[in-house]
Amino acid sequence: MNPQTITILIVVAGLVIWRRRNSMYRPIKGNGRRILIPLIFLLPAFSLLFNPEFQLPASEWAAAVVAGLLLSIPLILTTNYEVRGDGQIYAKKSIGFMISFVGLLLLRLFMRDYLSDLDPNELSAIFILVAVGYVIPWRVASYIKFRTVYTGNMQVAE
Repeated sequence: MNPQTITILIVVAGLVIWRRRNSMYRPIKGNGRRILIPLIFLLPAFSLLFNPEFQLPASEWAAAVVAGLLLSIPLILTTNYEVRGDGQIYAKKSIGFMISFVGLLLLRLFMRDYLSDLDPNELSAIFILVAVGYVIPWRVASYIKFRTVYTGNMQVAE
């Protein structure tokens, strides 16, 4: 893997961890819909999947999505929310999330090297499907967890 790719990976991982760490100290505003915003960023990836150059058998599509679903489990389990003393909802502090996220990145990096004999278009399609497979369930589950805390907090406030 070339140094530019590794640099980009480190910068993106650092930004995600920094953002997540900072979000533990700031309340989540509104009713939680902002948790779902990253799903919009996946829309351009879907257009790549309909490109005729990305010809994958159905079994590879299914395997990539299942792999993504399995990778979402640690993220879902380590993402939680809490109401603090000021009555606001915050993301719970979780070192498990950071470990899960870094482990996920390392696994994807290892798999990219392991699958390097595939066509670059096929490899891109597989990794897009894996990302879709873990980001969508993780964000939806996070939204559901937030809404559960939010509605419980609203009932206590009344």
